Amino acid sequence: MKVDVLLGLQWGDEGKGKVVDVLTPDYDIVARFQGGPNAGHTLEFDDKKYVLRSIPSGIFQENTVNVIGNGVVLDPVLFQEEAQALEASGVDIKKNLKISKKVHLIMPTHRLLDAANEKAKGGNKIGTTGKGIGPTYTDKISRNGLRLGDTLKNFPEKYAAARDRHMSMLAALGETPDISALEEKWLKAIEYLKEFELIDSEHAINRALVQGKKVLCEGAQGTMLDIDFGSYPFVTSSNTITAGACTGLGVAPNKIGDVYGIFKAYCTRVGSGPFPTELFDETGKKIRDIGHEYGAVTGRERRCGWVDLVALKYAIMLNGVTKLIMMKSDVLDGFDEVKACTAYEIDGRITDEFPFSIEDGTITPVYETLPGWKQDLTGYEDYESMPERFKEYVNFLESKLGVPIVILSVGPDRKQTIRR
Repeated sequence: MKVDVLLGLQWGDEGKGKVVDVLTPDYDIVARFQGGPNAGHTLEFDDKKYVLRSIPSGIFQENTVNVIGNGVVLDPVLFQEEAQALEASGVDIKKNLKISKKVHLIMPTHRLLDAANEKAKGGNKIGTTGKGIGPTYTDKISRNGLRLGDTLKNFPEKYAAARDRHMSMLAALGETPDISALEEKWLKAIEYLKEFELIDSEHAINRALVQGKKVLCEGAQGTMLDIDFGSYPFVTSSNTITAGACTGLGVAPNKIGDVYGIFKAYCTRVGSGPFPTELFDETGKKIRDIGHEYGAVTGRERRCGWVDLVALKYAIMLNGVTKLIMMKSDVLDGFDEVKACTAYEIDGRITDEFPFSIEDGTITPVYETLPGWKQDLTGYEDYESMPERFKEYVNFLESKLGVPIVILSVGPDRKQTIRR
């Protein structure tokens, strides 16, 4: 067997949580392979709304095993809050969730370092969520990290060494915080974490494949936030692309099967960083209001713009996408016309290749305009009966991207999902 991968193709917030929830009945295991609690996956069903930050989106399927892989960074306090909220809603989370011993832990001092580093950047800040993600991955790469498996032996000594190192770094930045209350809460959350089954996830995933079980790998953030291939330096601190599933779960490249790439019918971005198709007019505001474009974790207002096919083709190439999923199609229901960026104009030259840098002001998007469908999509249950102009938009996107769109989302509920 091979693993399938599901990931975002834009700047995050594409709707991965809903799609994983829709697809999980077809899988035995759902495994998260990177990122941390800075990414919120929103799911809505049975008139209830859930936001998952670290726990895989297959957790609501009773017979699906969920795995938090080694590529994830985990905040014990936020994890406990998330897990206990699920328990209170009736989810038997300890039965269906397993956590890699190689997960790196976000410490209270990581969050303080995150804030201090952003403050030191002044006007050049990245726009992080302040969750300590960057400093935790920095410690991982510099071989100073603290892993979940470290809690099982000589943990007090290991924790104290890491904490004291961070306190010295904070002092160098002019910060001398009292972390006693934060530390007490964090250490209690560590004990809660140890109540779960801690596993060597690389062995567990590969064993499952040998046994013929179906595995879905779930990514966080989006391709354009990848540490290597995103709009650097306004990116996250991990590899959000398909290759990240290999390193974040211990899966060999030849074990990758289908790659599901998710994108919105338009485009959004949270925080700082370049965004070629961003709209600063009433159209952008209208998309934001209709689409309820606010961060699931941070609540921050999302920047909105037309779909960027240059960036999408780039993301499809990097990930080896085999199937596309278009989200929030219904948000564009009321527009007389819709636009798609098919090329960039850079220094008078037209290109459809994503460049080294997309700094603000250096790129002029080249648009193609299509007629809007001007019909409410939210009640449709099959593709054949949908408005012809909407189907023209879908066909246009497929012709430009070269990959079939196999799922269309026309509303937030899991039932508002159309398979082609």
